[in-house]
Amino acid sequence: MKTILLIDDDPATLEVINECLRHHFRTRIATRGKKGMQLAQMSPAPDLVLLDLELPDMNGYQICSALKRDPGTADIPVIFLSSHSDIADITRGLELGAVDYVPKPVAPPILLARVRTQLRLREAQIHLADRNLHLESLVRERTRDLEARTLDLQRNQELTIVALGAIAETRDNETGNHIRRTRAYVRTLIEYLLLQPAQRDRMPPEEWALIAKCAPLHDIGKVGIPDQILLKQGPLDAGEFAIMKQHTTLGRDALRTAELRVDAHDPFLRIASEIVYSHHERWDGTGYPQGLYGEAIPLAARLMAIADVYDALISKRVYKPAFPHNKAVEIITEGRGRHFDPLLVDCFLVCAETFNEIAVLHSDMPSPEENA
Repeated sequence: MKTILLIDDDPATLEVINECLRHHFRTRIATRGKKGMQLAQMSPAPDLVLLDLELPDMNGYQICSALKRDPGTADIPVIFLSSHSDIADITRGLELGAVDYVPKPVAPPILLARVRTQLRLREAQIHLADRNLHLESLVRERTRDLEARTLDLQRNQELTIVALGAIAETRDNETGNHIRRTRAYVRTLIEYLLLQPAQRDRMPPEEWALIAKCAPLHDIGKVGIPDQILLKQGPLDAGEFAIMKQHTTLGRDALRTAELRVDAHDPFLRIASEIVYSHHERWDGTGYPQGLYGEAIPLAARLMAIADVYDALISKRVYKPAFPHNKAVEIITEGRGRHFDPLLVDCFLVCAETFNEIAVLHSDMPSPEENA
């Protein structure tokens, strides 16, 4: 049963209202404002307050304001009772938060109807609030589930990328931890490149992250290169090198086939294709497979080019010893504006020591400095 709080100092009015309501509701009665506010704070809280505008100790406006300021009573509907019908008085009460106004002398049927209406509205508000809380809880739960699934998907995607890169790596026994190092180099270059505000808007944040994620795939096309060329113990002749260069096209075509088969236009596959196909292009247009020049080379491929060449320089190959870090830095610096994007070389020079730390951390041979 609902509880109605009556705050009025007129005995005749209280008798009429109480007789009207007591068959349908529990009632609490106060003839003073302070007592009324005390009864409003009792547990359980009243479901509705009938409030006279004129009381001996304080007026109804003060009481209504106090009730609305208190979080414990702020949501209780208040209906004003008054013998005054001045529009300004009524408006002031409604602006303070009252939901209705009933003139005196009170007509019991009208009062009962208005009380029931406000109680139904209050029940609807409570139901809606509960429903909203339930929906918010569901949304939070679904969001957590989605975030967990997204993290799982990202982890699975990264594992797949590394596994695919490792397939190419197993066919070329000279590469060792090459894909780990180059991925870390690319990530480092991006971090320093993004310190320049003008660079951040070149692509969305998630695409910057994809560049480093896709880096391990850069040599995936080598799985299509014959063993007698890929594993040759010595320099390649012109014909063999022409075949070796096909690994860029083979890798790009494999990714395009995957994209067509799943009918997906995903930035991951686009960026991976750019890296695979164009990481041997040169800034001056003398690279392969297309001979692209300058900004025409995709940025992801330009980043990969520095990472790939640096790692090749500091790694031992059948046709060369491992160069020390300082020599690798010197060679890349000489390639500024010829082999490499000048801006990216400038970034590389700032973080070159980080490259060296990565090389040592993921080394598959004694530190390059030991070979100096």
